[in-house]
Amino acid sequence: MTIFAFPKELTPGENRCALLPGNVKAYALMGVDVQIETGLGEGLNIDDQVYIDAGATVVNSRVALLSAAEVVMSIDKLPKNDLRHIAGNIAISFLDPFNDLAYVENLRQHNVTSFSMEMIPRSTRCQKMDALSSQASLAGYVMVSKAVDALNRIMPMMMTAAGTIKPAKVFIIGAGVAGLQAIATAKRLGATVTAFDTRSVVAEQVQSLGAKFLNIDLGDTGQTNQGYATALSPEQLEIQHAAQAKCIAESDIVITTAQLFGRKPPRLINQQTISQMKPGSVVVDMAAESGGNVEGSVPKATVEVNGVTIIGTGNWANEVAYNASQMYANNVLSLVSEFWDKENKHFLVDLEDDIQNLAVITHGSNVINSTIKELHQDFMESNPSTTPAATINLTATEQ
Repeated sequence: MTIFAFPKELTPGENRCALLPGNVKAYALMGVDVQIETGLGEGLNIDDQVYIDAGATVVNSRVALLSAAEVVMSIDKLPKNDLRHIAGNIAISFLDPFNDLAYVENLRQHNVTSFSMEMIPRSTRCQKMDALSSQASLAGYVMVSKAVDALNRIMPMMMTAAGTIKPAKVFIIGAGVAGLQAIATAKRLGATVTAFDTRSVVAEQVQSLGAKFLNIDLGDTGQTNQGYATALSPEQLEIQHAAQAKCIAESDIVITTAQLFGRKPPRLINQQTISQMKPGSVVVDMAAESGGNVEGSVPKATVEVNGVTIIGTGNWANEVAYNASQMYANNVLSLVSEFWDKENKHFLVDLEDDIQNLAVITHGSNVINSTIKELHQDFMESNPSTTPAATINLTATEQ
């Protein structure tokens, strides 16, 4: 019987996991032997016994768990020390391949077939397995809740005997999955919401949620075939900065969600603009961990600049870890189901498939995704000392 392994997440502070007890039955019906590392659901207050009752096997040894599995699934990429235990098998997780090419090389050297969940294409066929979107949607909700917690006023309008309280003003930059969820959440809390995106095609979506779309004439802009915003020229960024400055200065909460897939995020708010904001205002920078949309934001931290609170704590979906795990676990189950050979009870690797051709980063000793392959080649040319022998010897030393 094919064994699927779900190891415990080792990233400090990570409470999510790739499997909930409710998913175990679905895997069992496929003919899979589900095995988990003890403590898998610890961050969600789910005891091992709940998984056992659902039909999973709990394994105390991480090495034994990984060594016996054909497919290993997790939220974060496995530590490099784990890869020797899954050599020649399949790993599914977020891999961050654009920013960790050394890890891609390690996967290649260990002949791991690696699926990167953030590389799942955005298409109708892939909606159920699009983990990047599911986690981003939750991030949009969390960013609003973080901002509300830091704000020194309420969100909705209130008419009382003591006077009328005006609604808070919220400005959201970027109307992708996270931005749209942030808009919807802020509106439900009673705020007046304005949003901007370089893609004018999303204006209708913004307005359908009850928000105002800030029109800025940037000339020719567009989006990729995956629906991501394209990078603006320096001149277009200057126009955007100037046009949105007044809206930012008048806002109680500003949330930036502008991220360019595989590239450094654009700088959207500078110190001069922040200095024009009211003391007590709040800025949430979704991209703080990858370079930041906001000058002065600090990755994994909340800071105060000129009386303005800037939140860049990151890993937003982890703040609602149960629902994030629920959605991610279903995304992974959908991916596996799509390529499950029912007759032979086996997960099929088909690199000709349009999903796998993009989502598979390494297979055998090759880098598969064409974009990552080019970046990997450049990385190896810049790091000639990164040879298979050197890495394998290092791994042996670590043992």
